[in-house]
This record gives sequence, C-alpha cells and structure tokens, in this order.
Amino acid sequence: VQLQASGGGLVQAGDSLRLSCEASRNINSFKPAGWYRQAPGEERELVARITKGGTTEYADSVKGRFTIYRDSTQNAVLLQMNSLKPEDTAVYYCNGVYLEYTYWGQGTLVTVSS
Repeated sequence: VQLQASGGGLVQAGDSLRLSCEASRNINSFKPAGWYRQAPGEERELVARITKGGTTEYADSVKGRFTIYRDSTQNAVLLQMNSLKPEDTAVYYCNGVYLEYTYWGQGTLVTVSS
C-alpha cells in the first residue's frame, strides 16, 4: 500500500492550498485516512481525518479553514486549506489505516509567509 502526497508549496498568509494524498488501494477502504503535520522542533500532530463512513475530525487550530474529503475519481484524500496562517507552516503527512495497518505517505512542505 502506498500513499503519495502532493500539493505543498510557498504561499502568503491568507492564501489557499489543496493537498492531495493518492492511494494505491481503494481510498474508500481506508479507516480512517487523514493528514498530520510537523513543524520544526514540534511533535507531529493531527490536522484532520475522515472515517470510512465520512465522519470528519479537525484540530481546533484549523476548524473553519480546512476541509478534508475523499475523491473517488482520484482515489485520494484531499485537504483544502484556506486562510492560511504562518503558524500552518509545517511538513504535512498523509496517513491511512488499511486492513488494520497504518501507512504514511511522504511529507509535503507547506510554507506560509507573513
């Protein structure tokens, strides 16, 4: 099982980005799938995740700004990030649980300048 993350970049505060995590297996079979991030000197933290049934969960710091959803046509979990802030700067990792095993994609760097 492979997860391929993409979509990071350098943006200004207030801009938007959309991260994509393409899976080598049916994305609807992951339970759950989501995004974590790790800023320099910080621990990895949950950003958002979506269960197999479609229930979503968000970190308080991104509620109202980020949206996680699955796209079956792309076989991917997407993270739409709006109103980005400098404190959102981090390496973002996608994650998924498939057949009781946890898989991680490679990180994609998001840098938000003030």
